[in-house]
Amino acid sequence: MEDAPLIQFGRAERSGPKTCHNDALVITALLANNEVGRIFIDSGSSADILFREAYDQMQLVDVSLEKVNTSLYGFAGEVVYHRGMVSLPLTLGTGVAHRTCMLKFLVVDVPSAYNVILAGRPTLNAF
Repeated sequence: MEDAPLIQFGRAERSGPKTCHNDALVITALLANNEVGRIFIDSGSSADILFREAYDQMQLVDVSLEKVNTSLYGFAGEVVYHRGMVSLPLTLGTGVAHRTCMLKFLVVDVPSAYNVILAGRPTLNAF
């Protein structure tokens, strides 16, 4: 094997950017065998959310919404009414580097730029 060229970084390059790195993490994943884009990983969320429009577009057969007696609160503290809860498999990764877990999603009927909101660390720790 040939020697690879040596790459060195000076003091100026090592200091890195001075930003907070609070960029949103938006992914595409397989949800109930449907490729779903615009999945927002929200470390501040306590629930996995599936928006009604995405739920309808998935045309899930033999999947029914379970009634739940839980209130969901939005960013401003307002109550967000949900249609129910559904358990669906979510697959992250591809090829041999993939993993599938069953997650419970609250289905909400409100407009959103996203199809799904995943509850950050609690959900990702399941994987």
